Amino acid sequence: MRQPFHSTILIAATAAVGACAGGAEVAQGPANPGYLGIQTTLLDGEMVRFRVAMTGARSEADVESYGRCAAAQYALIRGYGFARHVRTQVARNGTTWRGDAVYLISAALPDGNRTIDAEVTVQDCGELGIPTV
Repeated sequence: MRQPFHSTILIAATAAVGACAGGAEVAQGPANPGYLGIQTTLLDGEMVRFRVAMTGARSEADVESYGRCAAAQYALIRGYGFARHVRTQVARNGTTWRGDAVYLISAALPDGNRTIDAEVTVQDCGELGIPTV
């Protein structure tokens, strides 16, 4: 059975939004984030760890976004244009959320499906009010 035109557009738009989320759970509801800081550690060559802390997160996705914003800005500061997400661990203690993220920064688009364009990401973070390094 052929779907009506508007249903096809809705399905395509939903798929596009899902692709942008990068597989992470998208946070819902009102947010009142308090960004408590970013600690950056160069692990090996172009592998970097970002430890972030915040309050007011709606879910792990908010903490992951904070780490992604830090990684994007760090990549730009170092003269790189891209980063590839390696892993993020999130823990919550009372109202404080902590994230421990590792990214591989690079000048060229790295292999993998969890890559970010640093310049675009930093711009998005600014529009969302998420601080960077």
